[in-house]
Amino acid sequence: MLRPPHRMSVSKEKRSAKENIETLKRIWAFLSGQKIRLAMVVSMVLLSSCLSLLGPYVVGRAIDAYIVAKQTDGFLLIIAALISIYFALSLSSFLQNYWMVGVAQKTIYSIRSQLFHHFHQLPISFFNERKSGELMSRLTNDIDNMSQTFNDTVIQVVSSALTLGGAVIVMVSLSPLLTAVTLLIVPMMYGGMKWITNRTRKRFKEQQERLGELNGLIEEAISGQKVVKLFSQEKQMTAQFLAKSERLKQSGFWAQTYSGFIPKLMNMLNNISFALIAGAGGVFAFKGMVSIGTIVIFAEYARQFTRPLNDLANQWNTLLSALAGAERVFEILDQEKEEDDETEAFELPGIRGEVEFRSVSFSYDKKRDAVHDISFSVAPGETVALVGPTGVGKTTIVQLLTRFYDPDRGQIFIDRMDTRQIKRSSLRKQMAFVLQDPFLFQGTIRDNIRYGRLDATDAEVEEAAKLANAHSFIMRLPNGYDTVLQQDGSGISQGQKQLLAIARAMIARPSILILDEATSNIDTITELAIQEALERLMSGRTCFVIAHRLNTIQNADRILVLREGTVVEQGTHDSLLKEKGFYSELYERQFKKEVI
Repeated sequence: MLRPPHRMSVSKEKRSAKENIETLKRIWAFLSGQKIRLAMVVSMVLLSSCLSLLGPYVVGRAIDAYIVAKQTDGFLLIIAALISIYFALSLSSFLQNYWMVGVAQKTIYSIRSQLFHHFHQLPISFFNERKSGELMSRLTNDIDNMSQTFNDTVIQVVSSALTLGGAVIVMVSLSPLLTAVTLLIVPMMYGGMKWITNRTRKRFKEQQERLGELNGLIEEAISGQKVVKLFSQEKQMTAQFLAKSERLKQSGFWAQTYSGFIPKLMNMLNNISFALIAGAGGVFAFKGMVSIGTIVIFAEYARQFTRPLNDLANQWNTLLSALAGAERVFEILDQEKEEDDETEAFELPGIRGEVEFRSVSFSYDKKRDAVHDISFSVAPGETVALVGPTGVGKTTIVQLLTRFYDPDRGQIFIDRMDTRQIKRSSLRKQMAFVLQDPFLFQGTIRDNIRYGRLDATDAEVEEAAKLANAHSFIMRLPNGYDTVLQQDGSGISQGQKQLLAIARAMIARPSILILDEATSNIDTITELAIQEALERLMSGRTCFVIAHRLNTIQNADRILVLREGTVVEQGTHDSLLKEKGFYSELYERQFKKEVI
């Protein structure tokens, strides 16, 4: 079993406190957008705190003035006043909670929207380095923790602090000596809380991190379920789940164990406080130093004094959990965006499709170049195939062209304009992609095709489908173009998904087209339909074709042969075969395999 951690060092405590303060400041920046409603909440909190202090005071004075004095005149008036006080207290409590829920939900909506929007502004490299399930956990679990805190904890903390301060002031005014007796528990309370909170913050943060890791594994296991079953890796995947779940259980165990000490500690101190007041108050009353009503007021205020501390202690755990979640959310928001220099980058007008790579080098890890000193030029409307073994930089060239990454050295030009000076969104609007594994969104077929150009009409959608040879199979579906596809297009074949992807590219009207093994893993009949559709799509456009099957790119205008991150040969299919170089070697190897 995991051992409790040692006491944190002073420097670590200070750093944690500083982190908490900075996180709270950022949370306030979101809350401050609703200052009017917050002011209404605070006014109700002030009112309810005053009323919660006024009630016991009136009871104590009523005891001295009516019960001890055996006076009945005006007693019913006091009862009516108490009823009014507690009715107003209930109403103000209801209003503060009602208004705070509105503030909390609007704030959470703002944070969640900003985080989701920020996701779409991050570079591809960010997502390549993180599991999608872990990122989803930040968008859901971590923000839900913040939501719970806004709904409950904020009001509780403010109300408790006001009640605590008010109770001390009234107690001192009534009897400084009895107040001193009541405050004897504060050092014990401070020491106990410090010991607990030094441990809970670390554990709650660790719990959130491990929950994110577990969610990442779950998302991976569900999305890759077919692969898991094909390779009979159910036991191995279950073992991974149990291991991560065990780590989460341990973190959660210690987080809840330490936080569970708080109500026990506060309950013990509450009983001690009551006993001290009862004993000391009795002695003081016997000596005529205080009245019976004052003892009753102090007994109630002692509860008013320790209950806010108890509430603060209980809410502290929720606050720590929310702060841990907020830190993880703000960590994403602090990631650098895939920014364009708004003062220099410009919108790309309609282009002809001329492309030039000039001495381009790039490394993913800044240690070893993925591509090195790449230079070539492509004329408008030309089809260029990128071939070579796996890992030689074919996909990297495409990612540099689309500005998923920028080159470390060298320049890339489109229509003689440096791509670094073009806004990424503007650049990508001139391009379309047909990938080996097309991704379709949950929604209708019509919406999936229209995703290439959102302002396309229904007639344009159907025309694009006809050009992509997809219209006939779409019309055979139960609801035609309004057939709803599930996530990732489950329910239709791989070939049909590819035809829809081609239709989506058709409707985008791109100047530059990128094909990544668009006809791989497709049956022969479907491949012919896809090939015919691709020929229509490629007509008159600059095309980059990533190919492993060399017989599919024999008609390319030019073939770039890559080896170890650089271009070693280029030319047409026939000219490269005559050179008897690396391309010829690759083709012969592949041809022999196909013959066999």
